[in-house]
Amino acid sequence: MNICMSYDGSVTRTNPRRYDSPLRQEMAGQTRDAVLAAATRLFVQRGWSGTSMRDVAAEAGCAIETVYSSVGNKRALLKVALDIAVVGDDDPVPLLDRAEFRAIGQGGLAERAAATGRFTAWIFRRTAHLDRVLAHGASNDAELAELLAKNHADHRDSVAAMATALARRPVTATEIDGLTAVLSNEVYLRLTEGSGWSDQQYETWVAETVVRLLDLPEE
Repeated sequence: MNICMSYDGSVTRTNPRRYDSPLRQEMAGQTRDAVLAAATRLFVQRGWSGTSMRDVAAEAGCAIETVYSSVGNKRALLKVALDIAVVGDDDPVPLLDRAEFRAIGQGGLAERAAATGRFTAWIFRRTAHLDRVLAHGASNDAELAELLAKNHADHRDSVAAMATALARRPVTATEIDGLTAVLSNEVYLRLTEGSGWSDQQYETWVAETVVRLLDLPEE
């Protein structure tokens, strides 16, 4: 509810608040962004158990109460951070409506496969470390375990949509299962961090692998 007290004691209540509201909303949005950026950095650097709400508040330069009011508790911080990481921003545009995904269905097979490689790297370079944080936290937190299961189910659905766009045909459950296992945050980290691959190497490998796993004929 918008309530405003005028300085001269008059009965005007709404106009000052109406002018003030956009600025307040902008400031609140900036605070929320700062909190989420701080939480993301700390989760990646310190892990789930090594990050406290006080740490996030200190990193964001705000009061701990502000962290709770702008985003929520520690679980909410990780959930929202992951949601944003999937698409790269907090715009209300679903993943499958993004230009990066639509490119998978455009052009010849080589172009579609290359777009698939770019799409997966585009996501995993932001989500891989946070997903690992979630997996660690889920080992002894039922709510995080539920979130992890949901995220994995959502990922499988996204892979199914991606494979269908790439193959231009229905894909089988077995094909989806195989692609979901291969196109994962864990494999991305194993290849980029563990084996020292560049994102370009990873993208090329994905492009070649999805064509082979789906047994797609040359076009």
